[in-house]
Amino acid sequence: MKRVLIIGPFSPPITGVSFANDTLFDGLKGTGIKVDSINYSYPTLKENIGKFSIRKVLYYFKLYFYVYKIPLHKTVYMTPGQSFFGVLKYFPFILISKLFKKEIIIHVHGNHLWKEYENLQGNKKKIFHYILSKFDKGIVLSPKLRKNLTPFIMGGDIYEVYNFVENNILKNTSLDLIKKKNIETLNIVFLSNLMKEKGIIDFLNSLLILKKNKISFKAKVAGAIDSVSKEEINRLLNQLEENVEYIGIVSGDDKLNLLIDSNIFVFPTYYSMEGQPISILEAMATGNIILTTDHAGISDIFVNKVNGFYIKNNNPKDIALKIENLSKSLESYKDIMLNNYLEANKKYTTEKFINKIIEIIEK
Repeated sequence: MKRVLIIGPFSPPITGVSFANDTLFDGLKGTGIKVDSINYSYPTLKENIGKFSIRKVLYYFKLYFYVYKIPLHKTVYMTPGQSFFGVLKYFPFILISKLFKKEIIIHVHGNHLWKEYENLQGNKKKIFHYILSKFDKGIVLSPKLRKNLTPFIMGGDIYEVYNFVENNILKNTSLDLIKKKNIETLNIVFLSNLMKEKGIIDFLNSLLILKKNKISFKAKVAGAIDSVSKEEINRLLNQLEENVEYIGIVSGDDKLNLLIDSNIFVFPTYYSMEGQPISILEAMATGNIILTTDHAGISDIFVNKVNGFYIKNNNPKDIALKIENLSKSLESYKDIMLNNYLEANKKYTTEKFINKIIEIIEK
């Protein structure tokens, strides 16, 4: 029996990486593979991910006592961060894995690793390269993101595995349900961690513009609020309380119903660690028109005027303009809603995600 050890963040808090690791862990168990984990999640959600702190060092140091798990497994699968410290803190596990001749796989869930490497200098750059070159295989989310691993791993050992939509959403959504979606009113949704770089401030400011222009709409905002931007986000939510409802962290049926009841999904991300947002795929699977930025690996899953429309970075006026244009004839964009549902069901299933990783492990 295959034995796989997953080292990386698991929820809570819920992030794209932790959600993917949760799904992979459960999926591998369902195939009969013996799987174990070392949870690298830091308990507090903050936008300054990858920043050095003594508190973080002490927290992660405690995890090194779990190195005894490595000799018990054939494959060690890791999802480290993309900063120097985010990679460095995994080095003891990488070193022990190599000493015990285990196959180690890195899965990069973003598009910042190559930038970090380019910006490093001197010994830090050498250390960064040394650590990452120890991996036997690498996984990125899409073709556009391969450059994150090409400085460290041979091209033939780099694989592409697209993100996925959870089974609960796909199984409880149908073409008939999408056809019956409300297109009489604007029902807008923002679903992600509420971090400035994820575009939440730009989004809320765009809604203020719509309100000023007397455009009728309802919006719901879901996700954990980043502690750094909490005060500003709450201030904007208070100004929009007649039109916008903040519903906190959602999962399961609550998330499904949120996405089914909406018709426009807005995600103005410019997040430096962004890769291929699962939330965009979930919004597609539930028949929403997508408004998002051409950032990181998004263009590998999103085609302008096919899945929705690109919006400009840091530009609330452009977001408001795109939404106002949609409001004039929402019904004429029904083809986009139906296409998104069909595309997500064809390309982005949990089974495809898990089976592809199993294939890489066994290769």
